[in-house]
Amino acid sequence: MVTEQRHAISQIELAHVGEGDVAYLREIDSDDLKSRFPGIADIQSGMKLWALFAADGRPILLADQRDLAVAGAFENDLVTVSLH
Repeated sequence: MVTEQRHAISQIELAHVGEGDVAYLREIDSDDLKSRFPGIADIQSGMKLWALFAADGRPILLADQRDLAVAGAFENDLVTVSLH
């Protein structure tokens, strides 16, 4: 008989999975960005931007082209994962 041991992971532990290694890439509308990050500087309404977020959801950078956001991740030794 084989006994399987499981470990429950807390929300705090889950928030740190991939920290420093993984970044999430997502296309985002500038209007949506303003609502998610109220302190952000004024950005023209209706723009499509690419946002790079840390594994815990903190914004890392914004770019007007996907390739620039991916390059930013590469420069910081981060593996990108796309979110839709």
